[in-house]
Amino acid sequence: MTEAPAPMRCSHDAAAAPRVVVMGVSAVGKSSVAIALAQRLAIPLCDADDLHPESNRAKMRGGVPLTDEDRWPWLDDVGRTIADADGGIVVACSALRRVYRDRLRAHAPDVVFVHLTGTAELLAERAAGRRGHFMPPALLASQLATLEPIAPDETAVVLDVTASVDELADAAVAWIGARSERGI
Repeated sequence: MTEAPAPMRCSHDAAAAPRVVVMGVSAVGKSSVAIALAQRLAIPLCDADDLHPESNRAKMRGGVPLTDEDRWPWLDDVGRTIADADGGIVVACSALRRVYRDRLRAHAPDVVFVHLTGTAELLAERAAGRRGHFMPPALLASQLATLEPIAPDETAVVLDVTASVDELADAAVAWIGARSERGI
């Protein structure tokens, strides 16, 4: 049995595969699940946090929530990254509001979303335990307030993060595979 290649960060070269955004608020596990999913699908990985300009990072480090004006150029960069991935990509990106997901779909209409969810208490505990991340735990409440649930017309699966990273990645692979088998 051969091991899947390690995902590349924000690369555009890959074999035919889906375009997937692993989304949710801070501390939900987007990066961990995206890494596991990219490995299982053997396609590149991009963490959208890597595409934030320094001005956005500085605001967040300072405990200042981003405005939509801060996010639009970043979301366009993320959308172009997804669209340019000819053979598929997994992107970890908050994509909290419908309008943000629509902005990504404007660049890559075939993108699908894996929405990770958890209780505010669990996420606060996780955020408090993180070290070295530019997103301070104090901004979790603003992200939860901003989050808009997936609408019925959006192509997405919602997964509860009380499951392990492996279980979440396996569930996402199964959902993607079922969609592929149905030709959608």
